[in-house]
Amino acid sequence: MRLFAALLPPEDVTRELAREVAELKRLPGAEGLRWTGRPGWHFTLAFYGEVDEEVVPDLSAHLERGARRTPSFRLALRGGGQFGHGRALWTGAEGDLPTLRLLAERSEAAARKTGVPMGEHRRYKAHLTVARSRDAVDVRPYVDALRGFGSRMWTVDGLSLVRSHLPKSGVPGEQPRYEEIARWPLRPAGHGPAEGS
Repeated sequence: MRLFAALLPPEDVTRELAREVAELKRLPGAEGLRWTGRPGWHFTLAFYGEVDEEVVPDLSAHLERGARRTPSFRLALRGGGQFGHGRALWTGAEGDLPTLRLLAERSEAAARKTGVPMGEHRRYKAHLTVARSRDAVDVRPYVDALRGFGSRMWTVDGLSLVRSHLPKSGVPGEQPRYEEIARWPLRPAGHGPAEGS
């Protein structure tokens, strides 16, 4: 199964983002982008790819341990940017980014301890993808429009393991379907010292 670890923003925050994306879709050329639907809005912490089903319990145990050792923290959606010359348009994050990075590192470490190949380690860059393109596109107007965007701050209190079901219909623009298969609470802030990573 195709899996990744993620943070899922609360419903009211995705509603705020939905209003912003509706405005972005009115910009010239918006129809040339593949817009990610609300069910697909998440911060990927670690992408695992195809994982054998028998490995999932061990991976889950390591993720649960990492979540338990990480304090809950404050986060908001803020601004925007792009990867790959417009191949991905995203909104970013502000708040306790060091703890967000720590949780991403622990999510990656959980895979390594389980034997899930992770490839080359890269410094975590918090982003929530709102649109993609197969070709290089000038998305500067969208990035400029996102510059002033910010959601309310919320408390991140859980880590999710999500399964991605890729489209099979062949219908252009069909989105992957995401299924949260497990969720573990983070350590409540102020409850004991964090253990080492």
